[in-house]
Amino acid sequence: MKALVFETFGGPDVLHVQEIEAPEIGPDDVLVEMKAIGLNFADVYRRKGNYHLAGNPPYICGYEGTGIVKRAGSNVTGIEPGDRIAFADVPYANAELVAVPKEKAIPLPNDISFETAASLLLQGLTAHYLTKDSYSIKAGDTVLVHAAAGGVGQLLVQIIKILGGTVIGLTSSEEKRQSALAVGADHMFLYSEDWKQNVQDVTDGKGVDVAYESVGSTLMDTFESTRIGGTVVFFGMAGGDPVSVDPRMLMDTSKTLTGGDLWNVLTSHEERVNRSQELFGWIQEGKLKVSEPTVFPLSEGAKAHEYLESRRSTGKILLIP
Repeated sequence: MKALVFETFGGPDVLHVQEIEAPEIGPDDVLVEMKAIGLNFADVYRRKGNYHLAGNPPYICGYEGTGIVKRAGSNVTGIEPGDRIAFADVPYANAELVAVPKEKAIPLPNDISFETAASLLLQGLTAHYLTKDSYSIKAGDTVLVHAAAGGVGQLLVQIIKILGGTVIGLTSSEEKRQSALAVGADHMFLYSEDWKQNVQDVTDGKGVDVAYESVGSTLMDTFESTRIGGTVVFFGMAGGDPVSVDPRMLMDTSKTLTGGDLWNVLTSHEERVNRSQELFGWIQEGKLKVSEPTVFPLSEGAKAHEYLESRRSTGKILLIP
């Protein structure tokens, strides 16, 4: 089979397609012929050597994708050859064939395309646990969303609206502001504006009930924009490390700081399937829209990585074998 591989850490140019042995499946695995593969910044970090990679080169990136089952292991029940499946956390996905453990195989409805599911799962499941587990959004909540035009951000905006919240979003450009408004944000402010004052103005000086903080360097500004007794959910630091938080500030303001990580939530097959089914259901009902992905052939993986790192992309980037 063909796979997108690299032997040394470095820039996008270290990536190339190579013919390698097809993976062997164990009794609890299924062999999947890949149809669409999601590209994420984690793949860039692995290619650069920032994230640890087990084994020896050639290395294969990719953790998220969709495809058709070709063969099932002897212990596998409920999945047959020909079934459509998706996954969010299986390694070596940048290949024509992937061995997927049964517990990580998510059934894909016939009316959800391979491209839509590969664009949705990792970021959609992140937005799902943030709004259901880290803080349970309730009707009437006013919510601040950082990077509201990004992949997770646009899904957060939509899910908050589905659950009955009001969204105040932050982003970096007029184009991105319009993208977030188009998916349902109620108010959108730019980081270059006095956004803290804007948040106070639209909340009548109270601040928001909950803020989703993914920038990091803005953490204390986010606390200032959150009401007494409110919650800040910290789940990323794309803009730099946050400062340390004084627990006395939390005590004095009755505010809550909580963290979130997807891998603490996706702990069973049931969790993966139930959460994915709710996301798929919202798509089927027309409540949740996934923006059109940018598609590259697997053979042009280096170009796809370069495009992702350029920050020019607004939707998902997919690799197609």
